[in-house]
Amino acid sequence: MKLLLTSGGVSNTSIRDALVDLLGRPIADARALCVPTAEYGHPMCTPASAWRFIAGQTTAPMCDLGWKSVGVLELTALPSIGQDRWVPWVREADVLLVDGGDATYLCHWMRQSGLADLLPSLPETVWVGVSAGSMVMTPRIGDYFVEWTPPTGSDHTLGVVDFSIFPHLGHELMPGNTMDRAEKWAADIAGPAYAIDDQTAIKVTGGTVEVISEGHWRSFPAREQ
Repeated sequence: MKLLLTSGGVSNTSIRDALVDLLGRPIADARALCVPTAEYGHPMCTPASAWRFIAGQTTAPMCDLGWKSVGVLELTALPSIGQDRWVPWVREADVLLVDGGDATYLCHWMRQSGLADLLPSLPETVWVGVSAGSMVMTPRIGDYFVEWTPPTGSDHTLGVVDFSIFPHLGHELMPGNTMDRAEKWAADIAGPAYAIDDQTAIKVTGGTVEVISEGHWRSFPAREQ
């Protein structure tokens, strides 16, 4: 799977160009499925905010980029309908647009639904995450970002990539997301990590990691044990 891990969606020309490169075709020729599931695990999210994501009415451009088609994939529903129904939907999609919210909640339902197990068989599919939709692909998110505690009680997520992400760096509506806080968070994470603002994304393809940015970001190396 090809990854475009963003903090604030496809928010500038550089990130959009990276998306088109990963797709290998114009956005207008690509079929998308959007995944709002993470919204339901975070206390700041509501049914209205989930609708705004689906309708393309958020400040994080995702569903409103001019796709050939857009559908909704709600992970909490998938266990009740069977894989023979929903797996073809995912395989036919060119891109999964995965909303923010709570990353541990999203991780839980990716595993419960079977989507996490399906990902390795989708080498050409592009995963575009915003905030928690990006963090779920990392090994850990850190206690600072856990709002919904999973049955395991852990902040561990899927570990598709080997680095963690501190999103929304310096965001005006998130005064706690400062560089000082990111440094403390990174010290707890211990592994390699990035702090990124909403004008930054991390592109991962073929084992190569590239930071795409028109804003501010910082990398944190793994701490020696």
